[in-house]
Amino acid sequence: MSIKFQYNKTSLGELDKQLKMRRKALPTIKSKESALRLEVKKARQTATEFERQLGELTHRYEYMTALWGEWDADLVRVKDVELSVVKIAGVRIPVLDRIVFDEKAYDLFSSPIWYADGIELLRQLATLRIEYDFFARKTHLLDRARKKTTQKVNLYEKVQIPGFQEAILKIKRFLEDEENLSKSSQKIVKTRQAAAVDAAINKDYL
Repeated sequence: MSIKFQYNKTSLGELDKQLKMRRKALPTIKSKESALRLEVKKARQTATEFERQLGELTHRYEYMTALWGEWDADLVRVKDVELSVVKIAGVRIPVLDRIVFDEKAYDLFSSPIWYADGIELLRQLATLRIEYDFFARKTHLLDRARKKTTQKVNLYEKVQIPGFQEAILKIKRFLEDEENLSKSSQKIVKTRQAAAVDAAINKDYL
């Protein structure tokens, strides 16, 4: 990224202001990046744990596979998933509050005896699946925000701050050279003027 500037005091002041602003903001952005990195790690671990539990539960009840042909699909279903929103390191993230199930009444005497276990199993499986999907999505959102924050840290640290510093140094050197040149020119003019006066005085005495 090339910093646009002019060789004058106004441009110098503006660049200095931009540099101070980025130096001041950098620690805050770094803290945000660290916080997001930690939250990504926690969300990923939680998602992995739910995935493990889901696999374990599915494996535990494999013996019931042959029974699902008798199952009434209307007995239990997910009615609603209630969410809220919180801010984590300035990023809006959904929070899973509650999973609402809709259960249909059935005749305990005429229905297969394993229906009660089947309902509980499906509730557990649906809950774990939703929780896994939720935390996988949360991980994605947090990681995307973390990547953007990391990019901003790198932009400030490796591009903009060094760029502003270099531009400021160039302007200062130019202004110093200009000032030294001006002083030298003034000195030459004064020397010439003094020499001219001396010459005029000497001419009067001759």
